[in-house]
Amino acid sequence: MIAVALSIVLAHLARFDSPIIAPGATLKKLGDGFSFTEGPVDDAAGNVYFTDQPNDRILKWNVDGTVTEWMKPCGRANGMAIDKKGNLIACCDENNQLWSISPQGKATVIVKEYRGKLLNGPNDVWIRPDGGMYITDPLYVRPYWTRDPATQQTANHVFFLPKGSHNLMSVVDDLKTPNGIVGTPNGRLLYVADLGLNETYQYRIQSDGNLADKQLFCKLGSDGMTIDIDGNVYLSGKGVTVFDRTGQQIEHIDVPEDWVGHVCFGGKDHRMLFITASKAIYGLQMKVKGAY
Repeated sequence: MIAVALSIVLAHLARFDSPIIAPGATLKKLGDGFSFTEGPVDDAAGNVYFTDQPNDRILKWNVDGTVTEWMKPCGRANGMAIDKKGNLIACCDENNQLWSISPQGKATVIVKEYRGKLLNGPNDVWIRPDGGMYITDPLYVRPYWTRDPATQQTANHVFFLPKGSHNLMSVVDDLKTPNGIVGTPNGRLLYVADLGLNETYQYRIQSDGNLADKQLFCKLGSDGMTIDIDGNVYLSGKGVTVFDRTGQQIEHIDVPEDWVGHVCFGGKDHRMLFITASKAIYGLQMKVKGAY
């Protein structure tokens, strides 16, 4: 009994010794009553936009702690990013498109096909420093589709979209289910999760958008991903698992929901880890800032 009690005390103390979680910080529920939350991304002020995909809407967590509905309908938006002009770049799989949504809520279709066929279903997107975008496109058949998925792509691609272009380049086509994606702020490395194989890979980014030097980063897949200023990579799924830049696990954050769809940093100081987890959203104060 003494040994068990001691192990509990040590485990508690270890939380205060976490390399990334703020001392004494606890996971806090920021909102609930959603169907399935996804795609969080923060703006310059620290407000966080996220999607409630089954209900076809984008919501906004405001730095004052309130949650408001920002856009409905929204093309069944899933993963999102935000560009330097403040536009939301949204993976909208109702019609398998990539949208740009202005701060005023005006939507423009950026991409709607590859080689004359519909995309499988854009899932997640990362914007590199020069404005080029990497997009994962796995096939998850949606109940609201009326089309035959067999008429879409024959592979699950990772695409690159050069800045200002509407023509996709396939840069990866050998993953089973590419899903979460994030790159380093210097634009040199890209991480892509294969949720189907439960693995995450690291690539070296080339100036023309192609990827080189594929390496296994860790033996864990991810639905959505983010990165902090120290280069630690945050993977979502059964809670949030964090790896340092060498691929060594340094932290695991338990979340009391069936699934964590995505993560990002937000809040006024960009030190709150914002977690979209099924029917709720959570926040956890961190020592480190987000890279974006």
